[in-house]
Amino acid sequence: MADVFAKLVKDGGPLGQHMDRAHGYFAFPKLEGELGPRMTFRGKEMIVWSLNNYLGLVNHPEVRRVDAEAAAMYGMGNPMGARMMSGNTAKHDELEKVISAFVGREDTMLLNFGYQGIMSCIDALVNRRDVIVYDAQAHACIVDGVRLHVGQRYAFKHNDIADCEKQLQRATEVANRNGGGILLITEGVFGMDGEQGRLKEIVELKNKYEFRILIDDAHGFGYMGPNGAGADSAQGCTDEVDLYFSTFVKSMGSIGAFISGPKDVLKYLRYNTRSQIFAKSLPLLIVEGMLHRMEMVKTMPELREKLWYNVGRLQEGLKARGFDIGNTNSPVTPIYMKGELPEATSMVMDLRENYHIFCSIVVYPVIPKGEIIYRIIPTAAHSEEDIDLTLKAFEETKKKLDSGAYKAEKIPDMAEAI
Repeated sequence: MADVFAKLVKDGGPLGQHMDRAHGYFAFPKLEGELGPRMTFRGKEMIVWSLNNYLGLVNHPEVRRVDAEAAAMYGMGNPMGARMMSGNTAKHDELEKVISAFVGREDTMLLNFGYQGIMSCIDALVNRRDVIVYDAQAHACIVDGVRLHVGQRYAFKHNDIADCEKQLQRATEVANRNGGGILLITEGVFGMDGEQGRLKEIVELKNKYEFRILIDDAHGFGYMGPNGAGADSAQGCTDEVDLYFSTFVKSMGSIGAFISGPKDVLKYLRYNTRSQIFAKSLPLLIVEGMLHRMEMVKTMPELREKLWYNVGRLQEGLKARGFDIGNTNSPVTPIYMKGELPEATSMVMDLRENYHIFCSIVVYPVIPKGEIIYRIIPTAAHSEEDIDLTLKAFEETKKKLDSGAYKAEKIPDMAEAI
């Protein structure tokens, strides 16, 4: 018999295979100081492009004031207990009504966390007779929610409507045979490549197939669409999207999540979503802070305008310099390059140590060998100077990458230097 721990310490797993060398620098880095576009990393000020702080609310003076007042009024523990038992308040009900009106749905249920929340909602929505169809590049929380499903599931190629229809055909056969239904899950904005889900085209398939659709719009809520109501609003298909899920972690600079949809469905979810009925209620200081954030989003369009101005300046600047940013149509800005893992790590170090640019990088095994993706998140808080310095840094480091200047025999052992 093998020791269950043996495999854990043998190789570290797909993402942890280089953890001894990478920890503290490439993985689990410590950004210090006030949250925002300029922070400190290992004693140096950095221009930070790794925070999903789209509207710049995380350190907005009004937000900080309201959060501090709410913390002083309620403390961290209020209310105590699960919402079903002893953790319900009028403020929770109020926030749900505000969100429902904002996203154009009948009802809303607050969730403590996005990741566990959508997993638990998926689990509650389907039974063994039902079939799930989902985008192959859906976020890990959706994938893990799908894994809980004991029935059949089919993934369609990322944003490929023809393949989506093919999987719906397969799902229809199984659902008819089992006496079940079909739940299609996709995203409003995909957080890695920046593409919006092709919601308008997907919901048009309802004319040919019978299914319900759930979208995860964590990266679209608060700024997409005319009023910031999300990707479905931006694409003009709010009424056809059955269930709308998002978090408070991105644009809102807080924590928690919600799911919105038909009143009868939300009534069921309140009594059957295990991550909520068996967990403590969302703290009142979060709820109070979110009520104020929602008011700011509704009454301060300049936040969205500044975000989109920065997005345009950065993305157009990258394209003008010959960079491949894929098909992004959101603030999420991927920069696609060619190179092996040692080259990627050397380039990251150069950007951080010599240009003071901090952004996230994705390499093998997350993507194929020989490819590098830098993921940059422009926000309303970034300045024109931040953008111009970053464009210059990428232009210069790309020349080094293309010339082979970053080739190395192994990944630098940054853990020893920390």
